[in-house]
Amino acid sequence: MRVFSLPMRTRFRGITVREGMLLHGDAGWGEWSPFLEYDARVAEPWLRCAEEAATGDWPAPLRDAVPVNVTVPAVDAERAHAIVSAGGCRTAKVKVAEPGQTLGDDQARLEAVRDALGPDGRVRIDVNGLWDLDTALASIGVLDRAAGGLEYVEQPCASVEDLAAVRRAVDVPVAADESIRRAADPYRVRDLEAADVAVLKVQPLGGVRACLRIAEDIGLPVVVSSALETSVGLAAGVALAAALPELPYACGLATGQLLAGDVVTDPLLPVAGLLPVRVPTVDEALVAADPDRVAHWSARLAEVRAVRQDPSS
Repeated sequence: MRVFSLPMRTRFRGITVREGMLLHGDAGWGEWSPFLEYDARVAEPWLRCAEEAATGDWPAPLRDAVPVNVTVPAVDAERAHAIVSAGGCRTAKVKVAEPGQTLGDDQARLEAVRDALGPDGRVRIDVNGLWDLDTALASIGVLDRAAGGLEYVEQPCASVEDLAAVRRAVDVPVAADESIRRAADPYRVRDLEAADVAVLKVQPLGGVRACLRIAEDIGLPVVVSSALETSVGLAAGVALAAALPELPYACGLATGQLLAGDVVTDPLLPVAGLLPVRVPTVDEALVAADPDRVAHWSARLAEVRAVRQDPSS
């Protein structure tokens, strides 16, 4: 086991440093990096994903490269333009609804992204469930026009019921993320016809094979997205995307661009909007963290293993 701590190029999801643990098995390394606020029960599927990777239990790929989007944090318009211009992708996923910012800030960011992509690029927005229903209905059309057309809006509201209401009321397709990966029943999205697209993340959902089962059962087009991993964790997402029978959308797996470092010698970074299907090589000299962070992650691992042994605890 090795603990890593990597600075980020831009504040994202409220953090400036990405932490986690790498686990080594017979087939190599797997990444376990649940966010710090997650308790042991929430973090347990993330551990299953790392163990699956370390044992090499991935399905055979159906393609040798995966199309990806550039991810644009809730930055100002000038910075957004620069990120897209440097990202090398034809699809951009743009964060909106950042606390403390306005709809005008989101409009300016989207206009800059469209300018950087040109008329043929695709733009999608991610709300992370931060709008209520009325705000979603009032905002989506505004941002659709600012972007010159949205590919879809991801998780505009927190509840599945509100997602379904948004989908019935607007022309922009709706994607579900948190309503799948954080839900007690991920299939309510299907049952309530609440989304046009399913966003799947391998760590929160328990690994590549678990996600393949969800994709088959939920019956929606899938976008594979990252949980802000290193290249080790991203390789699991790429393995899922490569194994899906169909892959109609670019995937959110280019987030290695958001990190100022990595734990591998050959990072998974996009070239011409594509990530290759491969397993990068870990350089243990790059896997470093302060002793207090090593102790923190070792304690978290022990907590998750205790939950496994006593599911009622």
